[in-house]
Amino acid sequence: MKYLSPKKGFLGIDAEQNITPQVIVVPFGLEKTVSYGGGTKNGPKEIIKASHQVELFDEELNKEPYKEIGIKTLKPFTIKSKIKDALEQLSKINEDIISNGKFPLVFGGEHSITPGSIKPFIRKYDEITLLHFDAHADLRESYQGEKFSHASAIKRCLDHKNLKVVSFGIRNLSKEEMDFYNNNRDRIEIFWGKDKHTWDLSLIKKFFNKKNVYITFDVDGFDTSIMPATGTPEPGGMLWEDVLPIIKKVCQVSNIVGADINELSPIKNFDSYNFLVAKLAYKIIAYSFEFKN
Repeated sequence: MKYLSPKKGFLGIDAEQNITPQVIVVPFGLEKTVSYGGGTKNGPKEIIKASHQVELFDEELNKEPYKEIGIKTLKPFTIKSKIKDALEQLSKINEDIISNGKFPLVFGGEHSITPGSIKPFIRKYDEITLLHFDAHADLRESYQGEKFSHASAIKRCLDHKNLKVVSFGIRNLSKEEMDFYNNNRDRIEIFWGKDKHTWDLSLIKKFFNKKNVYITFDVDGFDTSIMPATGTPEPGGMLWEDVLPIIKKVCQVSNIVGADINELSPIKNFDSYNFLVAKLAYKIIAYSFEFKN
């Protein structure tokens, strides 16, 4: 694997770190099945660029987390042209990363990356729980003739029987998806977007305690007031202060093994949205290692 220099990579760190990196950032701007707005292929580049403006000191944790964790960023590379091949390519990259005891953080690209990204973890663990932030359930069997569509991302993950999913922020799904959800309540838990003001976060321990957890964060899970830079925006979403307590509480009771952030479609000259995603990525890393179980 070839890496960017620390200064050009995620967070734009000025000097080489004196610790062995534990996090590998994987830029994977796959864009094959977007069905409304495009531009997700530019997401990784803009997240990394914006991350150079993120303050490295975390006032909540009272430290500079990157100094204890160590972060390296893969150099951009050519993504295979066929979506199934691209997902297998990503799966092999993450398999190499975790075989070396590292934590992969993948920047998409569209949400279709998740089944490829999580595949090595599904093979590694007897059971794995997917923490899913999104406006959409992504439980379609296929969409516009493509079973690996971004609209089928979570359904493809659930093809594996050792995986369960807990979703936050869902506020848009088809009847097909609702039927699938109702028939699989033993494997799918949804905290609906319409109920966000009454979510009982004490249930987090029930669903995640001592579990191996992979995080997938579709940025359209955020409300459009703070995140319009996405291909399928949906009103009624989560705010920054809704999301962070969930991630923190899950990290406190579980073992976070990897993560992806997807569906950022950058808007020219509106860098605040890219910055929001970059800061989210840093918080996911910081929480995952601060409370490592």
